[in-house]
Amino acid sequence: MRSEPVEPPPTTWQFPPLDEADEDDLVGVGADLEPGTLLAAYRSGLFPMAVGRDGPLGWWSPDPRGVLPLDGLVVSRSLRRSLRRYEIRVDTAFERVMRACGARDRAGGWITEPFVVAYTRMHELGWAHSVECWTDRELVGGLYGIAIGGFFAGESMFQSRVDASKVALVDLVGRLSAAGYRLLDVQWATPHLRTLGVVEMPRPRYVVALQDALTTEVEPAW
Repeated sequence: MRSEPVEPPPTTWQFPPLDEADEDDLVGVGADLEPGTLLAAYRSGLFPMAVGRDGPLGWWSPDPRGVLPLDGLVVSRSLRRSLRRYEIRVDTAFERVMRACGARDRAGGWITEPFVVAYTRMHELGWAHSVECWTDRELVGGLYGIAIGGFFAGESMFQSRVDASKVALVDLVGRLSAAGYRLLDVQWATPHLRTLGVVEMPRPRYVVALQDALTTEVEPAW
């Protein structure tokens, strides 16, 4: 992995304003998954996801937005016990984590091959990272996302052993906190994520928090 991310050529696309999102939080459809496009999207408050399981590429801006305060992670007693079960590694199996997150037998799976290729490229450029749980040399859980300045966009996580994805999240939060990150974005506040401390943030407030995080200088976290 590179110590500093490489800025790619700028995108040729222009995204619509966030307030043009429809009732499903969809802002626009189309464009591409080039590194410059992805960075421009995240910096403006958007993220990509297919429209439907195999639909066209969509760009989304949830209102309200799910965020996990870095001082608000809820760690249950059982999860504390699980922290001792796994070995944590960072950025050693990024593509494997993505493919596990995108397994087609997962409900609502949307991570297709173009996404894997695009985010693996982002990983090679130093923008995308994975936190992985291992046991007995087996990858059993993890998560991945995009880091820009003091902003981290959590994209997806998986587990094949109990609490493995949660353990990866605990490590991520500790890592981001220690490095001085300001914002951990999880897109939507699902019932499961709420149990871990995720809260909802109105879009206007999120945009302000995002811009603050993007310009924050942080210590190395990866």
